[in-house]
Amino acid sequence: MVETPFVEMINIDKSFSGNQVLKGVNFEINSGEIHALMGENGAGKSTLIKVLTGIHARDNGIIKVKGKKVDFSNPKQAEQDGIIVIHQELNIIPHLTVAENMFLGKELTYGKTGILNTKEMKKQTETSLQDLGATNIQPEDTAGDLSVGKQQMIEIARALATNAELIIMDEPTAALTAREIESLFNVVESLRKKGVSIIYISHRMEEIFQICDRITVLRDGQYISTEFIRETSFEAIVKMMVGRELGERFPARTSIIGDVVFEVDNLDRRGVFENISFNVRKGEILGVAGLMGAGRTEIMEAIFGFEKKNNGTVKLDGKALTINHPSDAIKAGIGFITEDRKAKGLVLNASIRENISLTNMKAVSNNGVISASKENKLISDLIKRLQVKTTGIEQEIKHLSGGNQQKVVIAKWLGIKPKLLILDEPTRGVDVGAKKEIYTIMNELTEKGVAIIMISSELPEVLGVSDRIMVIHEGKITRTLDREVADQEKIMRAATGGENHEALISN
Repeated sequence: MVETPFVEMINIDKSFSGNQVLKGVNFEINSGEIHALMGENGAGKSTLIKVLTGIHARDNGIIKVKGKKVDFSNPKQAEQDGIIVIHQELNIIPHLTVAENMFLGKELTYGKTGILNTKEMKKQTETSLQDLGATNIQPEDTAGDLSVGKQQMIEIARALATNAELIIMDEPTAALTAREIESLFNVVESLRKKGVSIIYISHRMEEIFQICDRITVLRDGQYISTEFIRETSFEAIVKMMVGRELGERFPARTSIIGDVVFEVDNLDRRGVFENISFNVRKGEILGVAGLMGAGRTEIMEAIFGFEKKNNGTVKLDGKALTINHPSDAIKAGIGFITEDRKAKGLVLNASIRENISLTNMKAVSNNGVISASKENKLISDLIKRLQVKTTGIEQEIKHLSGGNQQKVVIAKWLGIKPKLLILDEPTRGVDVGAKKEIYTIMNELTEKGVAIIMISSELPEVLGVSDRIMVIHEGKITRTLDREVADQEKIMRAATGGENHEALISN
């Protein structure tokens, strides 16, 4: 007997303002299946999910849940049929507690009195978090004070607490530590055994092969194929996604590494990091690895002037710098691409032109007055150089795909012609094709002598792109490895404090 799919989407069409973004797309998922949905940014994944859950009305096609035709007009109706979405963009209310976020809109009360039963809500929240393995989060914690990774865990716990039959996870591990990812995968596996279905959207190919049963690939709004994971390969999936062979995943490093151009000596910020000393050479990519919360971002933010430091010196081209504000770093020739492009790297409601001009006022101005011709030339040249897919320089950033948004962030800093460029999670939420384009841009910059510091939580990326790898654990540098001798085991040992532990035993 053939099993009836839990969800079946047949010949789905969807257009916005005459632009067809879904063209006859088919998708199905069985009960207890973990099904990956992949495609480049802009392929139609998010739109398909929004059509399924009633956020967008489909133009054509049929949707069935447990064999019955449905026509959800809002996510609440989808939730009543057991379908829950954990969005990539967190829906956390920062000033509320964890428990208040968990029960937002579903508050428990004492009978009909309207008085909140805070004790029971805290108890159930604690149970949900423990089931997820998130024992380092307390129900009374203020959600806004927690890391992005912990906020993500709250979202997941909230979804699991609804007893959903289908959970849609959109980039669920993008901000999680290795330990949190392991806990999540254990929960996902237990849900599978209970018959819960999961649509898993991720750009991390290693995760897809680790936990998924099947994969469906979309390209340019069209259905390409559905394959069993055990019967396909990384190369085959990439070809389906981009429509061509991508070649080597990480382009070969060809830059000539020169003399030390940037030095940090004994950088310290009490309670966050201490005794941070390292250097970067001209044309070199220094990868920075470590678990979330290790202090990687905080160290770079202190260097750039986002955060204060207590002690330490920073030198560029042998000259000591005084950096009290990001503007001081920019004037010295240092650029910083932040990990949260939407909150810190871009003005989403502004145009591409306005975003790039923000950091390049000097280059596009004559005596303090913006020159339209200079501005248009600079921005048009950068868009062409980075191959940003756009309708023009006046297009609003929020309408670009994630990969193209990231390219605009990079373009902002290329305009200042940096000597040092710091990239914090430069490919987070970016598809495999755009990732390779970003790696190529990094290579081109280092060939021109730019020094690059790259923070990344993806170990294959750190190993594939970096010339040297600096590992941070609890605010300290535990090890620096040349790429020739580095591997995932050595990095993880250093990132979890294993290096220090072994040193103590040997002494």
